[in-house]
Amino acid sequence: MKKIQLLLTLLLCMVFASANAQQNWNFASMSQADKDLCAADANWVLGTDRYCYTKELTEAALVANGVELSYAKGLKFTASAPSDNTEGKAKIRLNYGSSRMELNGTNVTIIIPGLTAGQTVTVSCMTGKNGVARGLNVTNLTPVSGSFNSTSTEKQTNVGTVTADGDVLLSTSAGMYVYSIEVGEGGGTDPVNPSTGSNVAMNLNKNQMRVTLNTNDVKYYNTENVSSVNINGGNITVNPANGNVADVYEGNVKNLAFAKAKDGGQSGDIDSPAGAVQISESKGWLESVYAIWTPFSGAESYNVYCNGKKIDEQLIRLYPSFVRADVLGLAAGTYNLKVVAVDKDGNEIAGSASTVSNLQVKNYSREGFAHFHSKSVGVGAYNNDGTLKEGAKVLYVTAKTAKTISTEVKGAGTCTGIQAIIDGYQKGQDKTPIAFRFIGLVKKDNLDKVSSSSEGLQIKGKSEYSEMNMTFEGVGDDATVHGFGFLCRYAKGVEFRNFAIMRCMDDCISLDTRNMEIWIHNMDFFYGPNGGGDHAKGDGTVDLKDDSQYLTFSYNRFWDTGKSSLCGMKSETQPNYITYHHNWFDHCDSRCPRVRTMSVHVWNNYFDYVAKYGVGSTTGSSVFVENNYFRGTNRPMMSSQQGTDATGDGTFSGEKGGIIKSFGNVFAENSQYFSFITYQKNNTSFDAYEASSRDEQIPASVKTLVGGTSYDNFDTNSSLMYSYAADAAEDVPAIVTGFYGAGRINHGDFTWTFEDIDGHNSASYAYDAKLGSALDNYKTTLVKVYGEGGSSTETGSGSGSGETGGETGGETGGTETGGGSTETPEGTVLCTFTGKTPSSSIFTVTGNYSTSKGTATIDGNVYDTCVKMESSTSIDFTLSESKKVTIYFADTETASIKIDGTKKKGSESSYTETLAAGAHKLTKADSRNVFGIKLEPVE
Repeated sequence: MKKIQLLLTLLLCMVFASANAQQNWNFASMSQADKDLCAADANWVLGTDRYCYTKELTEAALVANGVELSYAKGLKFTASAPSDNTEGKAKIRLNYGSSRMELNGTNVTIIIPGLTAGQTVTVSCMTGKNGVARGLNVTNLTPVSGSFNSTSTEKQTNVGTVTADGDVLLSTSAGMYVYSIEVGEGGGTDPVNPSTGSNVAMNLNKNQMRVTLNTNDVKYYNTENVSSVNINGGNITVNPANGNVADVYEGNVKNLAFAKAKDGGQSGDIDSPAGAVQISESKGWLESVYAIWTPFSGAESYNVYCNGKKIDEQLIRLYPSFVRADVLGLAAGTYNLKVVAVDKDGNEIAGSASTVSNLQVKNYSREGFAHFHSKSVGVGAYNNDGTLKEGAKVLYVTAKTAKTISTEVKGAGTCTGIQAIIDGYQKGQDKTPIAFRFIGLVKKDNLDKVSSSSEGLQIKGKSEYSEMNMTFEGVGDDATVHGFGFLCRYAKGVEFRNFAIMRCMDDCISLDTRNMEIWIHNMDFFYGPNGGGDHAKGDGTVDLKDDSQYLTFSYNRFWDTGKSSLCGMKSETQPNYITYHHNWFDHCDSRCPRVRTMSVHVWNNYFDYVAKYGVGSTTGSSVFVENNYFRGTNRPMMSSQQGTDATGDGTFSGEKGGIIKSFGNVFAENSQYFSFITYQKNNTSFDAYEASSRDEQIPASVKTLVGGTSYDNFDTNSSLMYSYAADAAEDVPAIVTGFYGAGRINHGDFTWTFEDIDGHNSASYAYDAKLGSALDNYKTTLVKVYGEGGSSTETGSGSGSGETGGETGGETGGTETGGGSTETPEGTVLCTFTGKTPSSSIFTVTGNYSTSKGTATIDGNVYDTCVKMESSTSIDFTLSESKKVTIYFADTETASIKIDGTKKKGSESSYTETLAAGAHKLTKADSRNVFGIKLEPVE
């Protein structure tokens, strides 16, 4: 069955390439197959990164070695023979080095055959001689914008409408560069047999093929129910496996794509013997694992061990029919759990132990401006590998303990209550990392006080951009704060993750003034107070303003929020770089986000029936909207007072415009009210500039209609931009709604289905009274928190459990850490020792750690925790295949180490050697300190 599905996938991928070639030609690159064909044909001369044709063409395709080149497949050309067979005289040049086709001379013609009246033709081109105005003359095409039938000295994107059924001709009056041609809209109909075929509704639990029509409507097919796809010219036939009549699309397919089903997570291997604790579910998630089991008869409490280390008792909770434990602060890797029942005398009950092995933990995505600016420091109380920072405090906040948790704060003495502790940090003398872990439902009345009368809990620094090192996080899938939100002011290094905010006072989270390096992720945001009118769903949800900068909002779920995220005011004076990625805007109204003044990257978000508009840009802002999935969103992007906003009904803004750069987005299930006007369609009044590649820079000549501002091209500036790997837009819905997707772990304990309107799922910006009532009446099912009443204020030890053992800035001794996995992962593995434990389970360390032996710079990141190579120290690991091994010492040291008993030395602070598969041991040669070990594939 797997083989059949694989063959089907390969077939459909070939269909995609064929269908797409009928409508779009991008001359940015040339396939190796085409290069090989040209190299084998004497009629093609190889110049400097270009192949040049040396013969006459008369309405003929580009052919090499008897095969039509895929580079321009479907197009025809007319060109005279060159005066000689040299590169410089050729009329047609395929310049893959400069990402363009070159038409050299007069009356060189590109023919686009068989178009239908009303279709649009978009051509990106430029004069072939700097500073000399040139253009393309067109036949059977009515110019809409650009330089068709006119000239320009700059690169142009020209748009025209096909005048009558037939061929369209693009001809030169002198040398021109052509970068791409796109034929879109108009022509074709829905499937001939739409009701009898196998197209279905969007189903994120299935692998699906998605057929996007020229109208931007999307037809969904479960790949398991498709036997084959046939291509016949411009017609596509989808043949179902169930014997139904095939769906036939007649020349109207814009794109074919494939989307995997959403991930359900991977269960660990549960071993629950008869008579022991019966574990029903256990999975690894993002920097955490959890287990659920049936209450054990006679148990007063439970001990839970993660990789042999006992976790904090507060992480274990009782519910009416089950017990659950979550372990937080784990680096990516493989983990084991053991659950043991404990009797009333504190003794473990014999025979009650059950285990879970092979729990796979992944890291949170740290892509975005917050971590780009913080470099290797880590945002909040955690290191970038997911473990607690050295010396971090952990405080557990429940409805019972929010007023009574207590800790010493430098400069403030003993502080009691969550707000009092946060206020103590405002004095600026204590920068100890601190994690506040919410358990169950915490309401405003449970708090000791709120220091912001408008928002709730206030995190305020002593002065602008003050280092706070704070994380606010939820334990498990039901952590919820109700009746209050959070205000950040003058704060740097604050993280919010894995809890819900319901019925906040004003905003769920307000980043009010001069904040920096704030990371808000995997949160569930719900209605605020019902203020009536456009405040029926609350005021804002996540708002940022007044020179708050280097912020990342990722993997959050916005539940029918009215004003999802205001990004910027009018008073910003500094660079403000903001990231939104993999958020789920679930039936929201608007502001996803609404941007003023700032430079914002919006990528891989799921706009799921957004009612008013998606991304809005005003006041000279620059927004890069990349690889998002817009479903049922009538106005995906708008710039104020131009494009769709200028022709709409006043739903957006009267402010000056901003520039949006759009690339790789999908617009699906659109209604008759859908509007998206690109610069290429109207270069005066547009919603967005549609880039031909993610790295394309928008010319300075592209300006807003009102305000006359241009795009700042921040996204192509390597000194400003972070590294990231964008998912294909087609995969975004499944990723965002999957197990590792947006919102809390397991998507939280609150479920809601938005009602269909007129028989189908629709966007509506009306206040949902039923949803509001459900939020007002939300109650926790939590029965008991084991260990409640005490709070762990011990230093971080790398396990995330907050137990004793770590000494701030000191050393640990006589310990053995690391799992010693015998299966070496593919690719490159870097093991460091932040948190005084190996970041990779491949390595087992016996010996002492230290944070006072200097630092080591590895791949641009600075690490301060090492293994002291003493006479009793060993680092053991087993390779399942040969690997290149690099050992990193302090930057001030020269390499010296024994590998398998043989002394190795180097002249630099690192030593590299290729080791064979098998067991290996690192021991002391001279007094040195190991900060990291990298394993790389052998070339």
